[in-house]
Amino acid sequence: MKTLTICCSMRFAKGMQAIAFDLETRHRFNVLQRVYGDGEHLTPEQRAKLAAAHAQKIALSDGIYVVDIDGYVGQSTQNEIALARAQGKEVIFHTGFYR
Repeated sequence: MKTLTICCSMRFAKGMQAIAFDLETRHRFNVLQRVYGDGEHLTPEQRAKLAAAHAQKIALSDGIYVVDIDGYVGQSTQNEIALARAQGKEVIFHTGFYR
């Protein structure tokens, strides 16, 4: 069973949860993801710690699952894609829409 880390803008947190559920129940992947909300109220120190934790999740995964709803991929997600590729990880895109 493959392990994937979901990477996306936290503005899509609700959609990310549904996609993670689908990946685990229908497609039989282990899914790692962020567990906090939109990130609006985080301090710079908290953001840095969470970014490091997310990078570790990518390192532990077989690949990443990029949720690019409505075609949006933010700078943090672009950085995560580059990190995954540099580590030789598979990069899968969930291109489309989620409402």
